[in-house]
Amino acid sequence: MGNRSVIVEKARREGRKTLSEYESKDFLKSYDIPVTREILVRTREECKKATQAIGYPLVLKGCSPHLAHKTEKGLVRVDIRSEQEAVLAFDDLTSRMEGNEKDILVQEMIKGTRELVAGMTRDPQFGPCVMFGLGGIFTEILKDIAFRVAPLEIRDALEMTQEIKAHKILGAVRGMPAADMELLCDILVKMGEIGMENEFIQEIDINPLILSGAKPVAVDALIVLKVPV
Repeated sequence: MGNRSVIVEKARREGRKTLSEYESKDFLKSYDIPVTREILVRTREECKKATQAIGYPLVLKGCSPHLAHKTEKGLVRVDIRSEQEAVLAFDDLTSRMEGNEKDILVQEMIKGTRELVAGMTRDPQFGPCVMFGLGGIFTEILKDIAFRVAPLEIRDALEMTQEIKAHKILGAVRGMPAADMELLCDILVKMGEIGMENEFIQEIDINPLILSGAKPVAVDALIVLKVPV
């Protein structure tokens, strides 16, 4: 619990409305939500050490609380397979980032073609609501999403997963294993728990939540904080 409060209090003290990707996933990890293995670096040497610790293939991303759309801004490099490629990507990304905040996230590359989205939004009338659906680039286009008012039980989470039109991708399909539904439902239940236990969190967006084999893993995440009145 201590680590959670430190992450959020630091952001609120700085007057920020959002946590960085690294901070967001650190917070989610404290609720035992599976996230990518990653290391935040600021120098070339730190970058080299991080690549050795995590192993290839890797993803490098610009990381800042002010970067909500990293892909659109050209601040993501994927499928990095050597130290030389990692250093080149590090130099390129830092040159594109503005101001003094030039942190880079060195992240394991999760392989999986099934991309989901999970999250929480705080409705003015109903309070925290949990969201689940088809993720990746199709989230906005297809809007294949289900909602439930928190708190959730496992039964509620399971119903949500079957309500989306694309629910068959959660089964064994094209040689891919069926999703670990127990873990997936646990993530949705915990989205509700976070909403119920942390009034200062306005929104959580895990997108994509990729099925790596059977296991759902949060590959990118954003936590939005309530603006103090």
